[in-house]
Amino acid sequence: MIKRILTRGVEEIIVKSHLEELLRSGKKLRVKLGIDPTAPDLHLGHTVPLIKLGQFQKAGHKIVLIIGDFTATIGDPSGRTEARKPLSEKQVKSNMKKYISFAGKIINIKKTEIRYNSEWLKGGGVKLFLELAKGASVQQILKREDFKKRLALGNDVSVLESLYPLFQGYDSVAVKADVEIGGRDQKLNLLMGRRVQRFFGMPEQDIMTFPLIEGTDGVRKMSKSYGNYVALDEKPNEMFGKIMSIPDSLIKIYFETLTDVDAPKSLNSYKSKLLLAETIVGMYHSKGTAKKAREEFIKVFSKKELPKELPLLKIKNKKPDIMELLVKAGVPSKNEARRLIMQGGVKINGETKNNPNEKTAFRGGEVLRIGKHRFFKIVI
Repeated sequence: MIKRILTRGVEEIIVKSHLEELLRSGKKLRVKLGIDPTAPDLHLGHTVPLIKLGQFQKAGHKIVLIIGDFTATIGDPSGRTEARKPLSEKQVKSNMKKYISFAGKIINIKKTEIRYNSEWLKGGGVKLFLELAKGASVQQILKREDFKKRLALGNDVSVLESLYPLFQGYDSVAVKADVEIGGRDQKLNLLMGRRVQRFFGMPEQDIMTFPLIEGTDGVRKMSKSYGNYVALDEKPNEMFGKIMSIPDSLIKIYFETLTDVDAPKSLNSYKSKLLLAETIVGMYHSKGTAKKAREEFIKVFSKKELPKELPLLKIKNKKPDIMELLVKAGVPSKNEARRLIMQGGVKINGETKNNPNEKTAFRGGEVLRIGKHRFFKIVI
């Protein structure tokens, strides 16, 4: 189990030798993951650190899930060229419920220590603010690539944003973290946690980072804005189909980072994807539902039949612009819609549409197919 924790889906560990020593010592570690509930939309990419938390938990360690209800009102600047829009407390609370609900499908919530960083940050006052400000220099903070890029573009970096890593670092002090985990893009924030702990006279946490997994296109990181994501609240058949659409090059990394199942060595890529899709759908729905989704996929895409149930797409204009129709069906943007059309990925009643400027007349009942796995029945 120790080897699995240290290697499976892991990109970097600081300090690996120390963490391995702790794991072999039998000490019950406090393993921290901080989540800022900045958006209600969760996808598979968000689950990578949760999968690792689950492994620590199964090994008998105490996992600490920190909901950044305070830091979410500031916004994590990591990787951004402009400031995040601040969220209201109402938005944060709504998003928190969704995060915890989905986390419960991966980790045992009853055995998890769930903390909110408003507990120690909201009432910290000027004294805590000044203490934290002593913990890092302006030069260190401005060395961050995201801040460098923003300043080069002439965009502001607020004082609050510059202090964000210190606030997150103090979370590690507050919960006495032995280990903190997060995505590659969180590395600087995790390292700041070590620095803040040292400043407050505590042992420094070890940190573990993970790759940012590529989306279903196999090109860019998984993101709603790229349209290459698999949402956690996706319907089972949709989720299954999207996972089946990934390039073969992603099969192994998806098994390693998104599941606890080993990638099969003896199966071909198609059968491996079937196992991967069934495993993931089973995690977020149920094993029975996943089995039905597998059967439906084979029926539709191997036997060329239509799905039993088609989601309805209601339109008011009987002759809409085809790109507007795709955006209405959930394609993220007109640019993405144009790309799909130009690549032959859009069909209406089996007829491929190649002209992005075409206006198609509908009577109702037509079947719109987007890519390989998305179907809609047109309703007027």
